[in-house]
Amino acid sequence: MADILDEIIKKTKDDLEKRKVEYPLEWLGRSLAFNPFVPKDVKSFLRSTEENPYRIIAEVKKASPSKGIIREDFDPVEIAQAYEKGGADALSVLTEPHWFKGDKEYLGMIRRYVGIPLLRKDFIVDKYQIVEALAYGADFILLIAKALSRKELKELYEYALHLGLEVLVEIHDKSDLVKAMFAGANIVGINHRNLETFEMDMSLSEKLIPLIPNGKIIVAESGINDHETVVELNKVGADAFLVGEHFMRQDDITAAIKAVKYGEV
Repeated sequence: MADILDEIIKKTKDDLEKRKVEYPLEWLGRSLAFNPFVPKDVKSFLRSTEENPYRIIAEVKKASPSKGIIREDFDPVEIAQAYEKGGADALSVLTEPHWFKGDKEYLGMIRRYVGIPLLRKDFIVDKYQIVEALAYGADFILLIAKALSRKELKELYEYALHLGLEVLVEIHDKSDLVKAMFAGANIVGINHRNLETFEMDMSLSEKLIPLIPNGKIIVAESGINDHETVVELNKVGADAFLVGEHFMRQDDITAAIKAVKYGEV
């Protein structure tokens, strides 16, 4: 599993070359003229406030490289609506097709039925994917510091902002954090799961948050299954909590969101 990230990136790049031939960037750009979705002010949905201290980014995810198929009865729109009903503040929509069984079409499908911001969660390595994200209805995108050079991260980050999209920059260690700050990241995601080994380190937020400049929105990602964890991570400075697998394994998704966000049983 050690080189799974490299494998995913390679496959993503191969797929991209095919899509660029099938749907050239100019064609994709023209389609934006008919795009009815204006990107939302993502920060206002993610920043912790007294009234809403624990912001939840709920993930629409069918599978993962480490766990395989997580949810058999997978209806992205139904899941998204259940999430919103339960009090989710934003949705993370997996669009990577091979390892996560995602699809960028899910963004457009979900966008019509929910009012909260959508994150395109994928392995973004090219400006083309950012235009796609906007065309399909995303409000913000994920950029993984580990998968990009400093220069690439900064260029993709600035391009997304130029198009009106917000960016969640995901970090795993101090060197990623340096890259994220160089890019100018305002929303920083700390992923407790190591992308190369899939091992979890739930103390990572505690270690990295003190090194992040004040005023940034901090998203804790992976390994969050209960309200107690959310409260503890909020105490060390996390605003928002990205939860996927835990919700995807529940029969009653709406109740699961309420349990994690509000401590309701």
